[in-house]
Order: sequence, then C-alpha cells, then structure tokens
Amino acid sequence: MSTEHPFVLALAQANNLGEGMQWHAPSGRWWWTDIEAACIYAWTPGASATLQVRLPERVGCFVHGRSGAIILAMAKRVARLTLPDLQATGSVAAEPETIAPLEAHLPTTRANDGRCDRSGAFVFGTLDEAEPRQPIGGFYQYSLARGLRRLALDGVAIANSICFSPNGQRMYYCDTPTRRIMVCDYDSASARVSEPRLFVKKELDDCWPDGSTIDAQGCLWNAEWGNAAVAHYATDGRLLARYKLPVRDVTCPAFGGPAGDQLAVTTARVGLSTAELMAMPLSGSLFGMTVAAGLYLPEPLFNDE
Repeated sequence: MSTEHPFVLALAQANNLGEGMQWHAPSGRWWWTDIEAACIYAWTPGASATLQVRLPERVGCFVHGRSGAIILAMAKRVARLTLPDLQATGSVAAEPETIAPLEAHLPTTRANDGRCDRSGAFVFGTLDEAEPRQPIGGFYQYSLARGLRRLALDGVAIANSICFSPNGQRMYYCDTPTRRIMVCDYDSASARVSEPRLFVKKELDDCWPDGSTIDAQGCLWNAEWGNAAVAHYATDGRLLARYKLPVRDVTCPAFGGPAGDQLAVTTARVGLSTAELMAMPLSGSLFGMTVAAGLYLPEPLFNDE
C-alpha cells in the first residue's frame, strides 16, 4: 500500500509554507504560494529561474482567470492581480486591486485553501490563527456574476482539501484538526451544498489532511501534513496507495506538466526545529513523480470574461 519515495526533487526551494500548487497550461508553468512569505511563484519545468511576485499581504490561495488575470484569496480580502508577463522570471512587487473584504469581523482569521469549481467560480476557505484554533472560519464562493457568497457549511478551524468531482457535482473539503475529509453535493450556480458526508478519516498518528486534488477518474489525492506522504483514494474513500516523500510536511498536490504526466507537490518548513531542518534540508521544496497517462484533469480557469 505504501510506496517509498517515488517523489523526486523537482525544484529546490526554502518556502516557509508552500501551498496552492497548480499547473497553468496557458503559461506552461507550475504556480504556487508561499503563504508566510506573502509571495506567489511560477516556474517553467527545466528552467533554473522562477518568478517571485511579492505582495503586501499573505495569499492563502489563488486561481488564474480566463482573461489572464489572477484572483487572489489574500489574508483578509479577495483581490485581482494582472501581471504584464506570465513568462517572466526574477522578483517583482505587485499591489493587487481589492474586490471584496473577507471576514472583517473576525480579526484572527485569514484565507487558506481553495480552487475553481468546474464552472469557473472560485471556492476557498479560511482558518483561525489564534491558539487554540476555534472553528470560526468558513467556506466561500466568489464569482463575477454573484460576488462573494458563504457556503452553508459548518464553521472550520482550518479549511483545507477543497476540490471537485470531474462533473462538478460533489465538493470535497476538510477541517484539518478533525482529520476528516468530507464530501457534499454542490451546485455552482446557486452556491448550495447538501448535508456533508464522511469521505475519509485519517487514522495514522501525526497525519493531518492538507490540500487535495482530483484526477480524471474521480479519485482524490491528499497531501498528508506530518506524514511525509500523498495518499490516493478511490471514489468510495478506499485507500489505494500512499506515496512517500523525503520531507515531513506535505501541503498541496496537483497534476500537470507539459505532457500531463506529472504529480507535483508543495511542502513546508515552518515549525521545524533546527535538527529537523538538518535531517530534512529539502523541506519547502517542490517534488514530483510521473503518473499514468490520462490522470491529468485540467483545473478550470476563473470565469472572468
């Protein structure tokens, strides 16, 4: 069931909290955020240089628009960013345009995980940064037609694992501290959800569900924080395999690459001790592995046209 270290180093990085991994086919690049550094990054496979976009506020997640713009779920706002060149490298500073405030009445929350649904609406969640964390965060949908709408799901301490079935009719998500990945029926146009059902309960010690993605067969791949692994689940929640990495805190998987045959993941180094960083010096880097043909399911672009 467990496959030892099939992931190999794709790009050495020292991201504090790499997250939001995604393949953007129009630019032919992997994109992700380092939340704690308030930066987003882009990298063309095989290249030596990256693009680093420095932002005035942390970015929990972001999506690319059909127009070429980028929609950001920043710590306390939804914002829009237009970069002059999606192929650029080097480090640039940018100031996004605010679209909507986010949980202004909750000073200890910020945006976290998210992605587009199959119709091109941006769905994301928030987390509570206070200790101990409280389930006061929520899940939201942002669309050009309807603006920002909160989904009728229970409050969460750490929203994560947001992804959608290939037909877009099911939404997967989790509240990380509960160790449970949930699934509910989902309608994009109305932003309505059904009563959630349990999809997976993590049973391993020190194993917490982080980001997830769905393949073309409808199977869910989940990054396991604390367990140095990506878990592969069938549509009924059965564990099919667990693929190991040489670093402990794995954060977000994504399918893509020029041939569509790569599974890439972001990782983190935040919270690791000096001894742990010496033992796992590649923490915060990108890793990848080759997967079977036909698993890649392109992520929808945000509908901003």
